[in-house]
Amino acid sequence: MNNIKIAIKRFLRNKNTVTILVLILCVGLIYWGYNRQIKKNTEPVNVPYALREIEPRTLITSEMIGTIKVAKKMVSSGVLRSTNQIVGKYVNYDATVPAGSMFYESVLVDWKDMPNSLWQDIEAGSTVVSLPVDLDSTYGNSIFPGNYIDLYYVTVSNEDGKNSGKLIFGKFIESIKVLSVIDGDGNNVFEKTVDVSTPSNLVFAVDEEYHLLLRKASYLSGTIVPVPRNADYSASPGNTKVSSSYIRQYILRQTLTVDDTQLDNLTYDENIDNSDNNGEVSK
Repeated sequence: MNNIKIAIKRFLRNKNTVTILVLILCVGLIYWGYNRQIKKNTEPVNVPYALREIEPRTLITSEMIGTIKVAKKMVSSGVLRSTNQIVGKYVNYDATVPAGSMFYESVLVDWKDMPNSLWQDIEAGSTVVSLPVDLDSTYGNSIFPGNYIDLYYVTVSNEDGKNSGKLIFGKFIESIKVLSVIDGDGNNVFEKTVDVSTPSNLVFAVDEEYHLLLRKASYLSGTIVPVPRNADYSASPGNTKVSSSYIRQYILRQTLTVDDTQLDNLTYDENIDNSDNNGEVSK
């Protein structure tokens, strides 16, 4: 027995032996940890998926849901893993669940949380504006809800003087958030992932001062042109403001604003200067 103890002590005192044992232990730990991580990431889990395309505002029923086994690593934190979390929910108004897709928490809402309209969160004092557009003026349907755009104005001057008949073109109002892009039937152009509709109107909201200015411009002979900007412009938007005082004054000189108290005694005067009727419109 003593001989065995002595042999073990000699064995452990050998530096080469200890080094080999430590290396074997380290390799074993690495191998064990690697296999454990691989097994954890590749372990199959059941995940619900859509059996067919589910359109916006649709109530999800159990008949619309199937389950499939996928590697655990493929399931991100936003994916719902239980049909109980899905059945009875609605697809949000601005989203679609494609056939074969997993269900994401950000896409599903309770009916009480479903927005009632495009402008329910508009700030007090703002007014909704619907600007007529087409496929060309939206750059091939490249203006999306949430984008910030600028509005340009183009017309031919009809004022007397040396500038009459000359083209006027410039940035009119900048940094306007698009609330929605709708088609001719009033539907959200981007509600479906396929067969995107042709845009008919851009919907946005601005302060009443800008609303009146845009309305006046729309009734004149000029054209309001939406111009999209880059992602940074939308990510860090500035205040909405009039960019060209010249264009603003050109529009105001051709319009007259009166309040209800003036209507009974209103007499038209061709020499009226209306440039200050609305005061300053810049924020």
